[in-house]
Amino acid sequence: MTKAATPQTAEFREGSGQLLFPPGFLWGAATAAYQIEGAANIDGRKPSIWDTFSHTPGKVLGGDSGDVACDHYHRYREDVGLMAELGLKSYRFSVSWPRVQPDGSGGANQAGLDFYRRLVDELLAQGIEPWLTLYHWDLPQPLEDAGGWPARDTAARFADYAELVHGALGDRVRYWTTLNEPWCSSFLGYGSGVHAPGITDGADSVRAAHHLMLGHGLAVQAMRAARPDHDFGVTLNLYAVSPETDSAVDVDAARRIDGLANRIFLDPILLGRYPQDVVADLQPVTDLAHVREGDLDVIATPLNMLGINYYSRHVVSGAPAPDAADEPSCWPGSERIRFVTRGLPVTDMGWEVDAPGLVEVLRRVNDEYPEVPIYITENGSAYVDDVVNDKVDDPDRLAYFDAHLRACHEAISHGVPVRGYFAWSLMDNFEWAWGYSKRFGMIHIDYDTQLRIPKSSARWYADVIRRNGLAAQ
Repeated sequence: MTKAATPQTAEFREGSGQLLFPPGFLWGAATAAYQIEGAANIDGRKPSIWDTFSHTPGKVLGGDSGDVACDHYHRYREDVGLMAELGLKSYRFSVSWPRVQPDGSGGANQAGLDFYRRLVDELLAQGIEPWLTLYHWDLPQPLEDAGGWPARDTAARFADYAELVHGALGDRVRYWTTLNEPWCSSFLGYGSGVHAPGITDGADSVRAAHHLMLGHGLAVQAMRAARPDHDFGVTLNLYAVSPETDSAVDVDAARRIDGLANRIFLDPILLGRYPQDVVADLQPVTDLAHVREGDLDVIATPLNMLGINYYSRHVVSGAPAPDAADEPSCWPGSERIRFVTRGLPVTDMGWEVDAPGLVEVLRRVNDEYPEVPIYITENGSAYVDDVVNDKVDDPDRLAYFDAHLRACHEAISHGVPVRGYFAWSLMDNFEWAWGYSKRFGMIHIDYDTQLRIPKSSARWYADVIRRNGLAAQ
């Protein structure tokens, strides 16, 4: 059943020619450590799986790596100054696990922790709320060598790491996200192999997904025991999923992909169980014998917030393409399902722009799961940008943000407790297997000179923050 709108969600509709967001709505931008920090081999940092992967020939477009990236490690004060100019209320960043615990176990590398202490202090000095993500895909290489996320022990090591970072920064950071997009870490990292560590094993990918969630639950329990007043959550990349046609085979394909993209994480984390249809779909791949008694109780440790990353919609068909190849897949047990496009405008990633899908995702989560405060922790688009007379105009990205913020507003008007929005990304950066060929940033980075140029979307977003709203259409 649809939940009734609360007084908060009924107060802010149109006013003074604007679509106003609720008072206290948290406006931010997001980044990830390996994508921006650089400084890969200094101050005690050791390799992560992404260092290894990006230095393996043929894995990353152009042979790019995060060795230097945006050099944020040395330029963080300049970058925080740019955040302040935009009026950001919060900054979502991730901690590099191999920077603060290089071997994935044992004591802390104090030089690494000191960097995050300096960053957090600079943010607080500028009145910007730090929003810390513990894991954005950079597993220390020694842990991968010991089995990686398919190995149960990695979940325990993650909880130890979380406790270490929380103990060091918990006096000044209130908001804690355990994992960013465990779907990518598990199914792209261990299924299709297009992300680090590049493993192609369907059963491993399912085990990795479970142990990521187990590590999440263990980490929340450990941190909450120390500081129960903090806010703890997880970030999931969710999709609206639609069948290409109303045929039974397409409808079943949509059910399968929704199960593997969305419900395989939402149900354990918010309901404490795996969806039975997904378990059945996975039988040809794994019997889930790695799921032990008590695991789901840990995974379902109560949250203070849920982060949702949204970029596009999946439209699928159960009729495979005639020339479909049996290649490694990120959809274990449903490898032959075909993803289709509908002729909508696409970003430079080839992803269709579908803002109504965000409304669908938000309402679905609110209607079908226990209510929890929701934050849009990533939303953005890659486009080709040109520097002209020291300026960068990016009208397509601006329009993308505008449409998706209107979608957030619509969801809030229906009673969905969306509390904040983090634009992806603050700056252009290393886009994983795409290297530096894709630009998502509101701030343009010249990777040769490290010159930062705020784009027109950044100036527009600053005005949205200032007004706490959008111009009514």
